[in-house]
Amino acid sequence: MGRRRAAAKKDGGAAYQRRRQEILQVAAGVFKEKGLQGASLNEIAEAVGTDRASLYYYVGSRQELFADVIREAVEANVALAEEIRDSLDPSPTKLRRLAVGLMESYAANYPFLYVYIQEDLNRIGDRERTAGAHAMNRKFDAAVIAIIQGGLDDGTLRSGADARTLAFGFIGMLNWTHRWFEPGHPGPGASEIGEIFADMVLEGLVTTRSRSRKR
Repeated sequence: MGRRRAAAKKDGGAAYQRRRQEILQVAAGVFKEKGLQGASLNEIAEAVGTDRASLYYYVGSRQELFADVIREAVEANVALAEEIRDSLDPSPTKLRRLAVGLMESYAANYPFLYVYIQEDLNRIGDRERTAGAHAMNRKFDAAVIAIIQGGLDDGTLRSGADARTLAFGFIGMLNWTHRWFEPGHPGPGASEIGEIFADMVLEGLVTTRSRSRKR
């Protein structure tokens, strides 16, 4: 079954890929409700409307399924952060773009990113997949730190703290929205929340020199 599944993932047709995406979507909902440790393949198979034996054609284990659920959305966020980091925008603009972009990504990839934020990646259990997830985290963190460090270096952001501390505060503020923001519910949308958070951060970080440039 493992060889058959690997071949299907690599060369499977559109119908196979569509079914696999359906399974990932349903599994994300189960992981959101019960967590990685609380969710079983039997429960996921039942939610999908199939049996566990049929599910093995698409996924080898609960850990593999969890990693697949979060991978695409996380890789997209890393690519976004690195693209913004490498752009020619001033650092305050980069931070605003990142805040809005990450909130829009959270809404577009819900509940995949909810699952990613709520879980301890060390619970994945597979050493290779755990290492891969942590590597993606490090790439994302490094991009955000570089954005802020650039602003500290050129004087457009105030230097009351080091870039790493500021970056993790910024990331933590955005990540905490998974505790209270659900796309589609009444209240501000993802883009508006990103703008609000950007205003909060930049009012504290942007220097007078940078504000005068903006005018």
